[in-house]
Amino acid sequence: MTTTTGFPLRFETTPSAAARADAEREVILADPGFGKHFTDHIIAIDWSIEEGWHDARVQPYGPLQLDPAASVLHYGQEIFEGLKAYRHADGSVWAFRPERNAARLRKSAQRMALPELPDEDFVESIAQLVRTDARWVPDAPETSLYLRPFMIANESFLGVRSAHRVGYYVIASPAGAYFANGVAPVSIWLSTEYSRAGKGGTGAAKTGGNYAASLLPQEEAYANGCAQVLFLDSVEGKYIEELGGMNVVLVYRDGTLVTPQSDSILEGITRDSILQLARDRGHAVEERPVTLDEWREGVESGEIAEVFACGTAAVITPIALLKGADFSVGSEDAPAGELTMSLREELTDIQYGRRPDPHGWMTKLVD
Repeated sequence: MTTTTGFPLRFETTPSAAARADAEREVILADPGFGKHFTDHIIAIDWSIEEGWHDARVQPYGPLQLDPAASVLHYGQEIFEGLKAYRHADGSVWAFRPERNAARLRKSAQRMALPELPDEDFVESIAQLVRTDARWVPDAPETSLYLRPFMIANESFLGVRSAHRVGYYVIASPAGAYFANGVAPVSIWLSTEYSRAGKGGTGAAKTGGNYAASLLPQEEAYANGCAQVLFLDSVEGKYIEELGGMNVVLVYRDGTLVTPQSDSILEGITRDSILQLARDRGHAVEERPVTLDEWREGVESGEIAEVFACGTAAVITPIALLKGADFSVGSEDAPAGELTMSLREELTDIQYGRRPDPHGWMTKLVD
């Protein structure tokens, strides 16, 4: 559903009368956790089939008012994104590749029959919120301000069709270091009973239903002492897809990086960036179907030297062990791979402004 404004939206700002005091905010920023605390404001933009995108605003953070018949509550017509704002040493605040998140949100909107928000309006919505709540961007090592743009069908109508009224919002939450005690390799559980997404389904869209489908197998992973769950394809049950919320990369002994390719895998912006950094170093990169047997046999033979997962929250997480109901590959005591950690350091250094940004990935939001 292509809908454009024809011109950039203008944002009206209503300051929050209940903004947290400096002392309260500093206590939160000292130990923010993840997704537990939220800044003082929210972005809101309305869309209707008659008016298109309109009424862009920065308003006080607070509950959304939804009619019980709102389409999102009955048919799950919603999408979201996730990205971070980083405080650099000079106090400025930057976003990492926000234009890619904008493009991915549009792609998700296409699949979920929602209106497409123009890229410039997406990026400006991020900038407006970060500028308004800039004091919420932490400056401790490995911390950031997590941004959650999302779009919901809020028309009050119970017929099964795409909604004629939609709301787009952005909220922000300070995020602590993902690995508080240093990066640690994790164990992964292979789900053979459940699939994350099916052929022709919504796997390539960033929509809540995909994550809801992963929660039960994720509980199974926890019960088996694992941090994450790995899904296979739903057709043959032999090709690696992705984790519950992260992409997977195999590193071969010769330095080649291999990552699964499938129409039901979410396009990872962190993964794309890591693969580009690897190419810059001269590593071969392959995006192709990968079987579970290739992973198992490669680790057992030593052909696969490292395995890691990647995503916005953790950036890169080393994988030490893959477990299934009747097998295990790797070792819980395996250390993080050298290339895995080197790529993680390079990417985070770019994000935090500690080294040059050769690809122009960073966008300044606050001076």
